[in-house]
Amino acid sequence: MGVYDDVHRASQDDPEAFWLAAAAAIDWTAPPTRALDAANPPFHRWFPDAELNVCHNAVDRHVAAGRGEQPAIVHDSPVTGSVRRITYAELQDEVARFAGVLAGLGVGRGDRVVVYLPMIPEAAVAMLACARLGAVHSVVFGGFAPKELAARIDDATPAVVVTASCGIEVARVIEYKPLLDAALDLATHRPAHCVVLQRPQATATLGERDVDWAAAVATAVPHDCVPVRATDPLYILYTSGTTGKPKGVVRDGGGYAVALAWTMPNVFAVGPGETMFTASDVGWVVGHSYIVYGPLLVGATSVLYEGKPVGTPDAGQFWRVVQDHRVRSLFTAPTAFRAIRKEDPDGTLLARYDISSLRQLFLAGERLDPETHRWAGERLGVPVIDNWWQTETGWPIVANPAGIELLPVKPGSPTRPMPGWDVRVLDPAGRPVPPGVDGAIVLGLPLPPGALPTLWNDDERYVASYLSAFPGCYLTGDGGHVDEDGYVFVMGRTDDVINVAGHRLSTGGLEEVLAAHPDVAECAVIGVADGLKGQVPRGFVVLKAGVERDEHELAAELVQLVREQIGAVASLREVAVVPALPKTRSGKILRRTMRGIADGVDEPVPGTIENVAVLDALRPILRR
Repeated sequence: MGVYDDVHRASQDDPEAFWLAAAAAIDWTAPPTRALDAANPPFHRWFPDAELNVCHNAVDRHVAAGRGEQPAIVHDSPVTGSVRRITYAELQDEVARFAGVLAGLGVGRGDRVVVYLPMIPEAAVAMLACARLGAVHSVVFGGFAPKELAARIDDATPAVVVTASCGIEVARVIEYKPLLDAALDLATHRPAHCVVLQRPQATATLGERDVDWAAAVATAVPHDCVPVRATDPLYILYTSGTTGKPKGVVRDGGGYAVALAWTMPNVFAVGPGETMFTASDVGWVVGHSYIVYGPLLVGATSVLYEGKPVGTPDAGQFWRVVQDHRVRSLFTAPTAFRAIRKEDPDGTLLARYDISSLRQLFLAGERLDPETHRWAGERLGVPVIDNWWQTETGWPIVANPAGIELLPVKPGSPTRPMPGWDVRVLDPAGRPVPPGVDGAIVLGLPLPPGALPTLWNDDERYVASYLSAFPGCYLTGDGGHVDEDGYVFVMGRTDDVINVAGHRLSTGGLEEVLAAHPDVAECAVIGVADGLKGQVPRGFVVLKAGVERDEHELAAELVQLVREQIGAVASLREVAVVPALPKTRSGKILRRTMRGIADGVDEPVPGTIENVAVLDALRPILRR
């Protein structure tokens, strides 16, 4: 029994003592006297009698401790050819001033602010300014189309939206203000103000409700940190739901701060003054946890990267960032490494850079295939640490804890559960399955600090989506198994949410767009395995009776519709016109069977199939 076993067992045997001890890493205005409030199951709350301010913990306390001149954020932007270093003292000033801007616009404790920004320091500033006021931020990934942004605005009902004039992609500038204006035209909720940061690559025309970021900050009165209850929401982050309506995952401040402060030294092996490079986006949970809050909570330096793993300008940029900023831990998605490997299979670009500062590579967001794991390990010469978690959990459920004890690696497994997580695998009847047997992966309740306590304004959907399938357990929606050594193997989604390059997308939402085309009678979208992105969606449509269309022309129209309504992130490139879709006798489309055939898996055909001939006719198309 090693150190890991002792730590994990302690978290299971006495979670109250374990998490109260972990809470000592946080500054509290009213320290917790107890860890867990389980009086209203399944709505468990952590540190119910405590108060804190998360922004103070991430910024101000490091300045007070004499670390003000240390870099807090390094903005490395190959798309603009610039690097900017922001010290903790400078960050404190910027955040306090922008908090003053928001307060001047009427934002206070509990109010919501939607943040729709590219990968620039102001995104972190806006998030931290909300936390400073006790307001609730909801960051929306800049690549989302107006319809998706409007849905989030209507659900969160923000007092203010914060945006920029543009974002910068590999070969183009994307103007954000027209997208926001289109979203507000679609939305029923109207925020009182929109704060707009003007970037030189494209300036926006401001309207009556718009406020210029620079002008407002120039006259703002800096605002102090506002203490809030540990159980108050810090942010809302939307994730895809199988119904097509996004789910607003709520994150409370106290539990989240404790959990992240624990993971930084113990899982990611990063401490004060060390540098972490998380190549993600602040619009995703990885960006929230390990670009902004996690590194800053422990006084580390966080690299905020505005670029791509390839193409800005080449596949060596990650290695340049590691060299230039002496990065200790690199965290990204397997998709990024598949893209780098495709462009530079022999590591020629890697050889140009000194990456001797790098101690670990962390990969998460989708299943890490063994070949990518092997290639990364051989090229970098450091431990490659797979980890599995979700938007809902906020931090890794399963990982290899680099700061406690590096466990032996089994490619295909993210290793073993982290403290606080009770991972189980159940059959459809809710019975535990033997080691090595696939089933539904669930988490025993209560979930540890940092996990979602509920969905925004929708307790009923929270219970229905996550807690109803297996009493006393949270349903992850992933399937897999645990082997005889306790290693968890996550094999894929059990619902109709697909994972495209780490981005979870609802096939139901994609189907909704395809079905809206006037020529389409019915449709199905499945996620098929892709060597680069993990999964990509493929669409299949049945035309209405009497409609005759050029299939290539129709496919182009449907792809464009998805791009407009979901966004380019959906990566839908293929739509096939088929005579019929295979179904069960009850009318359920056999998506799982279709996906298996497309992936080359010998997927059993259910006995309830209505017409085998329809499936047989579809096989050659699926196998293309």
